[in-house]
Amino acid sequence: MNETKSKLSIAVIFGGVSSEHEVSRMSATSILENLSPDKYDVHMVGITKEGKWLLYTGEVKDIVTGAWEQGPVTPAFLSPDPSVHGLVLLREGKGEILPLDVIFPALHGKNGEDGTIQGLFQLSGIPYVGCDTESSAICMDKAVTHTLLSNTDIEQAHYLWFYADRFDVAPDTIKNKIQARLNFPVFVKPANAGSSVGVSKVERPEDLDEAIRKAAREDGKIVVEEGICGQEVEVAVLGNRDAQASLVGEIGASAQFYDYDDKYINGTSQLYIPARIPEEVSEKIRQTAVRAYRLLGCSGLARVDFFVTAGDHRVILNEINTLPGFTSISMYPKLWMERGMTYSQLLDQLVELAFAKAVQ
Repeated sequence: MNETKSKLSIAVIFGGVSSEHEVSRMSATSILENLSPDKYDVHMVGITKEGKWLLYTGEVKDIVTGAWEQGPVTPAFLSPDPSVHGLVLLREGKGEILPLDVIFPALHGKNGEDGTIQGLFQLSGIPYVGCDTESSAICMDKAVTHTLLSNTDIEQAHYLWFYADRFDVAPDTIKNKIQARLNFPVFVKPANAGSSVGVSKVERPEDLDEAIRKAAREDGKIVVEEGICGQEVEVAVLGNRDAQASLVGEIGASAQFYDYDDKYINGTSQLYIPARIPEEVSEKIRQTAVRAYRLLGCSGLARVDFFVTAGDHRVILNEINTLPGFTSISMYPKLWMERGMTYSQLLDQLVELAFAKAVQ
């Protein structure tokens, strides 16, 4: 960190080529509204759905609607050359360098939290908020996460996974395996997608075809998980190797499960903070979240989702989200705010962790 400067030059990157492009714009808006202008020179970098990078210098309020793309914008890209250490702006055919101290990606889903853009950040030599390339890729791929954690004593739902092109070749074989190994209802998911995009709850074997083809539109790898009867709970983890867990929050989903519309459009789900579970169960969830976070090499932040089964209160890990939603209704910031941290303080902490990770 440059101690001679009064402010840090920070780029907040949003949008992206992802099914969660719109959610990213919502998260970025909340982040931009809460970064202290006394601490940061903020640069807004939007990536269109076509993958075009643009430095945006207009009003923050126009990001969430998508109107930001109308300008004022300047074509720009992040240089992978660490000697540049910033953005390259293209003005009238000439390159101009905008130096950066740190990057805050407000990106979700493919190309945003799957390690793809983290590799570019790593090449650039610029500290960045969140998990590194490897842990981002691992946590994004539900099949890989399941497989790695299956070698631990962390309990997960029974599952199987397969490539979508194998289903095209031998659909009956795969459906027979699902019926033989898993109890219905099951959840059919794209292995690499977030915010419940492409996910279906399937009550009957005859509905598998439609659910699998829906998931295959999002990713070439499919995960099928046995449904768990219980409460959906989430915990926010913050830190690098010294990570800590927040209180446990509970989702009272208004739909059959906590889907995309429930999370970001309807806003009708009830959030309970703290979760309505016994204290010893809550503590086990917090410990398990931090353990999984460390085992998978996470840093900066992640939201870890669990089920707590009805009656016997078994703790079952569902998934790890390395760039959870940062909207005004998102669970991750809400959980830390419940602990007395303001939204702005949380952002400051994440920036500090980015610098700490960069020197490790």
